Amino acid sequence: MAISAREERGLVIAATVKLNEQFGMWVVPSQTGSDKRYMVDPRKGTCTCPDHQETGFKCKHQYAVEYTVKREHATDGTVTETKTITFTEKKTYTQNWPAYNLAQSTEKDRVQILLSDLCRNIPDTERGPRKGPKSHAARDQIFSIIYKVYCGFSSRRFSSDLREAFQRGHIATNVLGMKVTLYTQNPAYTPILMELVAKSAAPLAAVETSFAVDSTGFSTSKFERWYDEKYNVTRRKCVWIKTHIACGTKTNVVTAVRILDKDAADCPQFKPHVEKTSETFKVDEVSADKAYVSQESFETVADLGGTAYIPFKSNTTGALGGLFEKMFHYFQFKRDEYMEHYHKRSNVESTFSAIKRKFGDSIRSVTDVAMVNEVLCKIICHNLCCLIQEQEELGIAPILWQDKPCSAINQTAPQTV
Repeated sequence: MAISAREERGLVIAATVKLNEQFGMWVVPSQTGSDKRYMVDPRKGTCTCPDHQETGFKCKHQYAVEYTVKREHATDGTVTETKTITFTEKKTYTQNWPAYNLAQSTEKDRVQILLSDLCRNIPDTERGPRKGPKSHAARDQIFSIIYKVYCGFSSRRFSSDLREAFQRGHIATNVLGMKVTLYTQNPAYTPILMELVAKSAAPLAAVETSFAVDSTGFSTSKFERWYDEKYNVTRRKCVWIKTHIACGTKTNVVTAVRILDKDAADCPQFKPHVEKTSETFKVDEVSADKAYVSQESFETVADLGGTAYIPFKSNTTGALGGLFEKMFHYFQFKRDEYMEHYHKRSNVESTFSAIKRKFGDSIRSVTDVAMVNEVLCKIICHNLCCLIQEQEELGIAPILWQDKPCSAINQTAPQTV
């Protein structure tokens, strides 16, 4: 039977520290400081440590005294413990440092090459009836807005990076950094960027078969007012962009993304994420938290030949029947096995952390379209970085382009720039 953390630490104290009894009280040294001592009274069940004084729970020092008293001393001087403990070995994962160092030290150069290949088949939109010089090609504009998010510089400082990309042949014309902000506001580029997210993950289709679904938020520089009825005051709060994704649990590559209203529920996004992922990947497992539990979620994954591992709420029963009832009983009677699959979901949190730490957890854009496009660019940059890392780890050769043009682009939509 498993024991609590306090019992475990108390057993360690009893096994490694000599405890002294003085007038019915036991002196137990503190583990945090050699000069501290705590007095334990086993008859009254009290201890002078802060843990027992503040919470009232039985502390590790009291458990240590109990184990010391229960020791049996044989005539030959040997000591026998009346209780045993099993320590769970902590699982560690090794890092391939040569591959990691090579991927990181060459990442920026390789991101430009992969991004250029990713955008190469994006056709130009038809230009509206207007005067003036012809604008840059759509593939150069999309390359610029994604690469700007990767570099993280302001439009002015980003101009030098664009000149370097032009000299290397990644874009056909030299794009001014100040124009990139305007390109980000083009609504015709939103479906293209969403398709590029899936396209940038496609080279890892042979690696990923297990996926996780969740949502997160990116803060913006915009604020909105709301009236607090309880305190009869008007308050301001930051506007944030809610992003729903599906990602692989091995490489953390994002396979599907949806950016909806901040109040949009999570559960209805499960099915479209899984179906979009299945267009490129073989789906064996999908894990998600309790917000996604539903009959539809389990059946969606089952129809694709996989299994959904979603924990059930405390008041849930298997009354719905069908696959929902089957998975509910699986969860109830083989919970350890079930949760072992479910805990792969933690990788989606690692994905969000990686995106926000590397490319920022806030959005610089101010218009609604630009904010959505900037989040999509962050995810594309993350996918390219994952791809570069896996190139070194697994030795794969990514092929991002196809002979056919990007299908998401609206051929009749006029450019805004």
